[in-house]
Amino acid sequence: MANTCQSCESCEAGLENYCSKIVFTYNSRDRDGTVTCGGYSDMVVVNQHFVIRFPDGMPLDRGAPLLCAGITVYTPMKYHGLNEPGKRIGVIGLGGLGHVAVKFAKAFGMRVTVISTSPEKREEAMEKLGADDFVVSSDAGQMKAAKGTMHGIINTASASMSMYPYLALLKPQGKMILLGLPEKPLQISAFSLVAGGKTLAGSCMGSIKDTQEMMDFAAKHELTADVEVVGADDVNDALERLAKGEVRYRFVIDISNTLATA
Repeated sequence: MANTCQSCESCEAGLENYCSKIVFTYNSRDRDGTVTCGGYSDMVVVNQHFVIRFPDGMPLDRGAPLLCAGITVYTPMKYHGLNEPGKRIGVIGLGGLGHVAVKFAKAFGMRVTVISTSPEKREEAMEKLGADDFVVSSDAGQMKAAKGTMHGIINTASASMSMYPYLALLKPQGKMILLGLPEKPLQISAFSLVAGGKTLAGSCMGSIKDTQEMMDFAAKHELTADVEVVGADDVNDALERLAKGEVRYRFVIDISNTLATA
């Protein structure tokens, strides 16, 4: 976000990300009428309240996605108690959000299970990202074995799905936090929530205070996103590859070295 009203209840509570007049860093109209262009810009001007200090030593290319994916997964972990060492957490989806969620959860000292529709991601999840367990969601046996084992689940999937088999993975009073944005309505059984006293919640980005806290935490733990750097003239190809899921796991545009030649 590049601006908010800074006077509503959410802003005054330090929760600018829930301001009804939020100005996003891209494709939003700021208060002076200008349209924000985010990562496609060669420079950005924002109110000083919305400036984040980039930690010394953190690579710009691998650190930049933390300002989006990083804070999006860090915030619900912090506010829903899913940052306590020894607790078990599930991560649905191993993409731009999911791979960062695994890294933060491990940095918090949690036991992490990746839940994916893609069996071929097992090696990457466990050997490269450090997940402790891997469950193929289409495998009834694996899902049954994992039933009732997790204190919380970070759901990064954008596909419409039945929530019942995933909510069954939670312990009593467990929490599932939605971060993905499916186009179609979710399929939810009220009984799957009520019977176990479970919580289904959503979360959107994070506050400026939490974003700075997240960046400092990431720097301390040498935590960054896995990225592929592209030039400004490669953006259209990158978007096509993104739609096909052909990126591990975030594209970063090298504006300073390529925008002038695009």
